[in-house]
Amino acid sequence: MSIEKIVEQALQDGYLTPAMEAEVGRICDTASELSIEEYMSLDRLMGALLTGEVVAVPRKQFINVMEELVLTEAIARVAEIEATSDRTLDLGDIAAYALNRLLPLYATTEEGATYQRQRAKEELQGLIAQQVGEAIARNLDRPEFFPERQAIGKNSGDEILTQVSALLQAYAPSFEPQPGAPN
Repeated sequence: MSIEKIVEQALQDGYLTPAMEAEVGRICDTASELSIEEYMSLDRLMGALLTGEVVAVPRKQFINVMEELVLTEAIARVAEIEATSDRTLDLGDIAAYALNRLLPLYATTEEGATYQRQRAKEELQGLIAQQVGEAIARNLDRPEFFPERQAIGKNSGDEILTQVSALLQAYAPSFEPQPGAPN
């Protein structure tokens, strides 16, 4: 979709979704030079955002605590396997496989997330470990059918920094480094 169409859609709906924002960013990042029309559309969008005619929808107003728990388990298990063998595992595939077989645990507040984490550790840790184990076993047994496939959102080294920054903003929005503290 073009920048012009995205801006038209945002003006029509009154909302700029995270997907629309990401697409505009992708176009701007990959284009060597934007056209006059694209600049004019971006200017219209900025004006609409500043006046409130268009509202940017926040990236996340909720979190799925199960994602965090599965990733923690998967990272530990994958690191152990990769340290003791010459195998390289796909962490994204492993997490997605396990998450597709577990119930989501959504929360909209820090208190709710803390409650969901505690509940999951008490009641679901065994099931999480089992699903991650099954995901790893499938990943280890999988032949390399499509070596040319690309992971979602895997474009460049800068993308990792952007993703880490977004994660930090989502999970630690009120964290501010203390003056004089080492980084």
